[in-house]
Amino acid sequence: MLFLFLASGQLLFGQYDILIINGKIYDGTGNSWYYGDIAVSGGRIQRIGKLTNASAKDTINAKGLAVAPGFIDVHGHIETGIFSQPTADNYIYDGVTTVITGNCGGSESDIGDFFRRVDSLKPSINVASLVGHNTVRNAVMQRENRAPRPEELQAMEKLVDQAMKAGAVGLSTGLIYIPGAYAKTEEVVALARVAGYDNGVYASHIRNEESQAAEAVTEAINIGIEAGIPVQISHFKVSGKANWGNSRQTLDLVKAARSNGYDVTIDQYPYTASSTNLGVRLPDWAFAGGNDSFMARLKDPGTRARIKKEMLQQLADYKYKNYSYAVVANYSADTGYNGKSITEINALKGRKKNRNEEAETILDMMAGGGAQMIYHGMDEGDVKYIMGYPFCMVGADAGVPVPGKGMPHPRAYGSNARVLGKYVREEKVMSLEEAIRRMTSLAARKFHLRNRGLLQEGFAADIVIFDPVTVSDHSVYVQPHQFSSGFTWGSW
Repeated sequence: MLFLFLASGQLLFGQYDILIINGKIYDGTGNSWYYGDIAVSGGRIQRIGKLTNASAKDTINAKGLAVAPGFIDVHGHIETGIFSQPTADNYIYDGVTTVITGNCGGSESDIGDFFRRVDSLKPSINVASLVGHNTVRNAVMQRENRAPRPEELQAMEKLVDQAMKAGAVGLSTGLIYIPGAYAKTEEVVALARVAGYDNGVYASHIRNEESQAAEAVTEAINIGIEAGIPVQISHFKVSGKANWGNSRQTLDLVKAARSNGYDVTIDQYPYTASSTNLGVRLPDWAFAGGNDSFMARLKDPGTRARIKKEMLQQLADYKYKNYSYAVVANYSADTGYNGKSITEINALKGRKKNRNEEAETILDMMAGGGAQMIYHGMDEGDVKYIMGYPFCMVGADAGVPVPGKGMPHPRAYGSNARVLGKYVREEKVMSLEEAIRRMTSLAARKFHLRNRGLLQEGFAADIVIFDPVTVSDHSVYVQPHQFSSGFTWGSW
């Protein structure tokens, strides 16, 4: 068989590796779909159009199906899971071909080594990573609740610079987590500035997503302005009943920043529950100095009472009567708690049904090693309002779960399918073309992922084929380990 290539490597005639025919092509730009064929060879899109006379080793008839760029999940936590589950089925069955990990301030400490290990693993998905502020701060200062000394800040800047030169796509913060919560704005600006020197992005789990969300969004935007770096605000939301409806105020801050010429974008998972650790229910100061110091505080009656008082004040501020909104996803010390709320666990312990006793139950669980939680704290109206914003991407905020283990948030399995099925097809929050743009080219351009995010000749052949009429998520809180449906897979 004779092959002829252009200087660019584009195949002119001969047998392609894969030929996708008769599909509705959604190219990722947001423009209207069109009928066409796509020829792939060598992992690249070689030709797009009506390829009547083309032949290939494998031909996929996509009649009646949507053909789109592979989805890019901009907010993942797959550092550990990708090595135990390299097929990353939860992402693949949700249309995702690329995940950006290292979010919320937590990443691998050696980004270069991480990429080498991922490359040797050859997982089913492409992987990019941010460098985590919490990881960097912990390496230099451990859990010290203070500002860094000049030499410590220089050491952190060096670590960020090394990570960026190793291929990190930016700096992430988790300013509600320890030790990141102890950092002042000036520290984050200094480190973000270093990431910006290498064309990075500042991705932030902001300092507060509840009653002080507006102030926290403003801080994230100002960090980007002062550091001269694009901003990505992670899992954009407002939590706590007292704050429902405030998404209009917080989103207006993002819109104003963009209208003033600042590159600020957001991402979101399409659910009304969040998921993070149990420790966020406690005040930050309780964790200063490390686990030994924390355990000593729990054992001291006066300090324990002070911790509990602040916990109950937080609960009152959110306008919750108890902790029934907090459900255990995984508690290693007793997996029998998985899937149960703190209120239910408190009853199992034979304690009185009141918030004071439930706070004691939380402290006991923290002494037992803490837990991963699901918090039912958001309003559907806010979720839909945020989703309507054209510079909002999709990020599942998930890892690679082990099937059958624990009760993970459904977002790990169904975020993209839920957007496409519930919010595009059923509720028409946006068009299918617009949803695909958010999942592909918008994400690729934000994080500088070259040759991805579009169906374009010469681009990487990251392609997803799905049925827009049937695509659906099936993972639910009580039975989370269920893959999405509607996606069709080729052999590329």
